[in-house]
Amino acid sequence: MTGFPLLLDLTGRRVLVVGGGSVATRRVRALHEAGAEVLVVALDIAAELDALDIACERRTFTDDDLDGVWLAVACTDDPAVNAGVAAAAAQRRIFCVRADAATGGTARVPAVLRRDGLIVAINGGDDPVRATALRDAISVALDLGDLPSRPARPAVRGGSVALVGGGPGDPELITVRGRRLVASADVVVVDRLAPRALLDDLPDSVEVIDCGKSAHRQNLSQDEINAVLIDRALAGKRVVRLKGGDPFVFGRGGEEYLACVAAGVSVTVVPGISSALAGPAAAGIPLTHRGVSADFTVVSGHLDPGRPADSGIDWPGLAAGAGTLVLLMAMDRLGLIAGELIAHGRPASTPSAVVHRATLDGQQVVRAPLGELAAAVASAGIGAPAVIVIGDVVDILGPPAPA
Repeated sequence: MTGFPLLLDLTGRRVLVVGGGSVATRRVRALHEAGAEVLVVALDIAAELDALDIACERRTFTDDDLDGVWLAVACTDDPAVNAGVAAAAAQRRIFCVRADAATGGTARVPAVLRRDGLIVAINGGDDPVRATALRDAISVALDLGDLPSRPARPAVRGGSVALVGGGPGDPELITVRGRRLVASADVVVVDRLAPRALLDDLPDSVEVIDCGKSAHRQNLSQDEINAVLIDRALAGKRVVRLKGGDPFVFGRGGEEYLACVAAGVSVTVVPGISSALAGPAAAGIPLTHRGVSADFTVVSGHLDPGRPADSGIDWPGLAAGAGTLVLLMAMDRLGLIAGELIAHGRPASTPSAVVHRATLDGQQVVRAPLGELAAAVASAGIGAPAVIVIGDVVDILGPPAPA
């Protein structure tokens, strides 16, 4: 088709739809949402159309139905009726969309994508399959940040902060919304274990602030991180706090949220896949399994298990339970934790595993009984980041088959 593409403002303007089936329903719904005054004429009208606040008349089409009409849509299952509507509309210089044969009408309905005020309309040379395929490809590209959906804009007051969970490490495991927010950010404040590969495609104009905590480097304190988020947001910037895992699972996201609220900054939270869930799954370990374990507990191993009053963790209770234990940030204290669990009743023979660099290149899995796990890990020479899983579920599927 050759033609002149444009958008029509149909607010309060009459549109005639001849036909009452599934195609008519889709067209009417879109026209109604666009604010058009729709008249449906058909012998049989779908119940969904009756439920809309539109005029429906059960009868055959007549030329008089075009009186006062700005646009006509012919979508019956009878080509002769559709051709008659198109011909009558042409005589009155009214544009007409013909659903059964696009070339028989004087207008086309494109495949449409709407996203955050953006409208993309595509005609595939009158091939609806082609148009839909391209629309869907553009939709995915926008979701993944491969296409920009917003131009660069000057800073204005009224910025925002998004606490985005980046997932366990593999950049493909961030949520669609999280990926989209990163792609449209003015400022990204990033953790050490966040999916940093996502930063490679950001424009040079994006400010990237590295606040990853690791040894032998100058780290930002939590108060300093809070201050950065608030400062950039109050300057009108779209700020993404990109974290590994989930913002609210040992990520101090709650502290950052409260700091933003106290400062009057708009803040949202985008959940991420925690390594507590993804690490075991990547190693072929289900955290629950019927007849084996009906629950699991996620524990921070950052604090000394030998001083329960300081850690706030009920190690004796965890040892006595039958559920799966998942430990994060525990590699430096693995031997102490294993000893504490065994001392309080968890059998030394309990199947256990350490998943190192879960979902990333170089992932390693070490399996051993709980009493031998620390030695096995030391022998393998692996350290953080890693997820530790303790429980009978570790061996329930067996070691994964070689790739």
